[in-house]
Amino acid sequence: MFNPQSSESSMLTSRETLLSTLETLPDALFVVDDATTIVYANASAQTMLGASREQFLGSPFWRSAPQLVSPSLYQAVLKTRQTQEPTEVEYWSPITQTRLHVQLAPTMGGLTLQFHEVRTSTRRQEMVPLSEHLYADILETISDRLVILTPDGMVLTISQRPLEDAHLRREEVVGKPFTETPWWSYAPPVQQQLRAAIEQASRSEIVHFETRIRPQEGWYLDLAVTMTPHLNADRQVEYLIYTGLDITARKRAEEGLRVLIDTIPQFVWMMRPDGSCEYSNQRWCDSTNMTSEQAQGDGWLQAIHPDDQQRVLERWQYAVQTGRPYEAEQRLRHGTTGEYRWFLVRGAPYRDDQGTILKWFGTATDIDEQKQAEQRIKASEQNWRVLAETLPQLVWTTQPDGRVDYCNQRYCDLTQADFEQIRDYGWRQFLHPEDAEHTLALRQQSLATGELFENECRIRDGRTGEYRWFLARALPVRDATGQILKWFGTCTDIEEQKQAEQQLKTSEQNFRTLAEMVPQLVWTMWPDGRLDYTNQRYRDVTQANLTLEGDDIWRQFVHPEDIERTLAIRHQLLRIGEIYENEYRLKDGRTGEYRWYLTRALPVRDEAGQIIKWFGTGTDIDDQKRVEEALRQSQEQASILMNSSIIGIHIIEGEQIVDANDTFLRMTGYTREDLHEGRMNWMHMTPPEYLARTQQAQQELATQQSMTPYEKEYVCKDSSRLPVVVGRVVLQHHPLQAIGFVLDNSARKELEQRKDDFISMAGHELRNPLTALKMQTSLLHRQLVKQGLQAPALSSMQTQINKITRLVEDLLDVSKIQAGRLEYRQESVDLDALLREIVDTMQQTNPSHTILVHGTAEVSLLGDRDRLGQVFTNLLSNAIKYSPGAEAVEMKLSTSKDAVVVQVQDHGLGIPRELHDKIFDRFYRVTDPKQKAIPGLGMGLHIVAEIVRHHGGTLMVESEVGKGSTFQVTLPKKRDG
Repeated sequence: MFNPQSSESSMLTSRETLLSTLETLPDALFVVDDATTIVYANASAQTMLGASREQFLGSPFWRSAPQLVSPSLYQAVLKTRQTQEPTEVEYWSPITQTRLHVQLAPTMGGLTLQFHEVRTSTRRQEMVPLSEHLYADILETISDRLVILTPDGMVLTISQRPLEDAHLRREEVVGKPFTETPWWSYAPPVQQQLRAAIEQASRSEIVHFETRIRPQEGWYLDLAVTMTPHLNADRQVEYLIYTGLDITARKRAEEGLRVLIDTIPQFVWMMRPDGSCEYSNQRWCDSTNMTSEQAQGDGWLQAIHPDDQQRVLERWQYAVQTGRPYEAEQRLRHGTTGEYRWFLVRGAPYRDDQGTILKWFGTATDIDEQKQAEQRIKASEQNWRVLAETLPQLVWTTQPDGRVDYCNQRYCDLTQADFEQIRDYGWRQFLHPEDAEHTLALRQQSLATGELFENECRIRDGRTGEYRWFLARALPVRDATGQILKWFGTCTDIEEQKQAEQQLKTSEQNFRTLAEMVPQLVWTMWPDGRLDYTNQRYRDVTQANLTLEGDDIWRQFVHPEDIERTLAIRHQLLRIGEIYENEYRLKDGRTGEYRWYLTRALPVRDEAGQIIKWFGTGTDIDDQKRVEEALRQSQEQASILMNSSIIGIHIIEGEQIVDANDTFLRMTGYTREDLHEGRMNWMHMTPPEYLARTQQAQQELATQQSMTPYEKEYVCKDSSRLPVVVGRVVLQHHPLQAIGFVLDNSARKELEQRKDDFISMAGHELRNPLTALKMQTSLLHRQLVKQGLQAPALSSMQTQINKITRLVEDLLDVSKIQAGRLEYRQESVDLDALLREIVDTMQQTNPSHTILVHGTAEVSLLGDRDRLGQVFTNLLSNAIKYSPGAEAVEMKLSTSKDAVVVQVQDHGLGIPRELHDKIFDRFYRVTDPKQKAIPGLGMGLHIVAEIVRHHGGTLMVESEVGKGSTFQVTLPKKRDG
């Protein structure tokens, strides 16, 4: 009977055991709720965070564990929540400087996150961090300042540059709202500007704005900020990419531009028509530390970098000679520091009305930062190409007019074309003919409007000739004026996704067909509880009016004793939207009988989490209920069996006996205290001579889940031995345990010993008188023959004496077999001669049957000739004895490379299959109450089996009741040496 207190205690014990197990885990384990609040963390988690449990329990995970936060982990959390399937992710933590492997699993109302620190091989330690740091370096070269944010503005990761600006550590920022960091928190308007940008970007919009931040007290930076949303396959914002470009210098230059207009702060120069210098403004003189006079003529060349002088002079002379505008980039030396800076020098001729050049006027603009930026862009471009070659997508770029000017190697590998075949508009040849027109139209539209290009199309795989579905996306890169400089695009293989979509469509089409085929009652229901659909089986079984409203539908066919409970559960599930499961009795409208049904229902939700429909089934479990009742009764009977005073019962786990009834303890002399303290080991209780047979039985138990009962002995607690019969079966509910049944076999063993002693004594006591009687009978027979007298009675007496003698010999052989003292000689045996001799003798003594011999052995065996003769004599005798209605017995001989096979076949009574293994037991005889009893003691086949085994052979039987039996003896051939 159910005990609530015992159940509650068991539940507490299970919970304590679970918590103890979790606390000993080497990996850090967190349990968070749907709001990502930490509700549990084990000891390893506390060690990893370097904080006590009280410090972070009840706090947001992202804020409490910044050293574990990364975009990869954030995406994995979103995926696990969405799919409700376990997820794994591995990433490099720049804070802990370790590689973390995380296993995520959904729970009721939250997630579990298990962190494992990956300790890789030396080579992998060299490879993986290097590639990840290289990727980080590429990001740093693309933008001065980069931050990855969640859609609500929490920092997932941040580049090193802004941290250095603010003298902050990464863990002080990661996991916190970006608006609360020092860069933005110094002024509410700046915070609001960032907050508005985050909200706008989280709506899938790309946001650009300029702002001023304060990394440190008294230090401000002007930034050009871009906030780009990253969308997942469902076009939902997964995270935001924030990039900030330092434009402080530009801002300051713009502020000075107003002064420049008035003071001409550029280097300004004037040349004569022959190209010689006439004038340089004061700014040029101050920078080069040369006077205007020193710059006269060709003196200005002295300020130019030696490596640029020849090139600049040639280009200037060309301009002077042709009268065309002059433009060159050159390095000028700073007169004070001696450093060279890049300048863009431009000049134009001033002509009179006749077109004659009167003077040259020009400016020199400092472009040193631009040149450095170009160098960085060049390096970034190189790094971008490396990154593009490592991405799993097809990557490409085009000019503003759509002509392809780059594609990665993966693109070439897929199409089996070189770049020259793809460039410009060559890529169009690989489109599926049915997709080409639509794809080109969309592409032209995006080129014209500058909008995001996105399209699904099929591209031919040049390796197989088949077309695969790809999702193509492209974004334009613009200059400061908004002009498109280049398009960057990717093609992502979505073949499996498209196949899944097609399968889903097919599944939806086939749902109702399937619902009509399944053996359950199938139904769908609207969120308010109204039935939407029922399959035909539902209507056939209930025979109900399904147009009724509310609870009246269910009251038609749910059992009166179950209806109120069922309706209460149903109302609750409609209110809270949980999975529904209930067992109740439902009336079959065709018969009026009630049958048990298991009803299950699942809600289907939209992207917002709102229930749009319920899907449910009702499974007939009436038979299962009956089985459960039968099982309950069986368990009661098992309890009675466990308390039996006749059968010893024990439960083992491994070699240990973990439970036993009182009868088994009484048999073996152990106490229940010995049992509880683990002092009962069935292997230790097994004598050495039984270990092999015991291990064989255990192997049978392991492979077949049960073992054939066998005889053995147990060593009892007082060292005495107890003969037993043991059988075991593996417990289905606990496969590591097996239940054993033990019968005390001591009485039968004692009886068998007495029988063996009697047989041995009787055999020896009868042997001597029989020998004397046989000699006297033979002597009397010879005397009568000499006198010419016939004595049929004497011949019959000799036959009976021979039978008795053979019976006594068999008894003595059985006794010797039991004692292990059956004697054998080693000699060469001509098998054909032996068998002819036996057949001739048996044919004379058994004229009722014809013995047919097929084949010859033509081989000599090494063995005991008399014992082998005993084998075949017994087999022939049995074949004749057990085929009284047949006319012939057959013996078939055949040989192989290593053995000789002798088959003895009769066409008589046959042996039931279930008795094939028993007929070789001592004194076992096959009996049939419908047949006349056949004389014999059941010793012959037992002796035959022992002799064959001793000669290294095998004995097999094939038999079918009513069709006869075939005994096959296989003996190894004689070996030389």
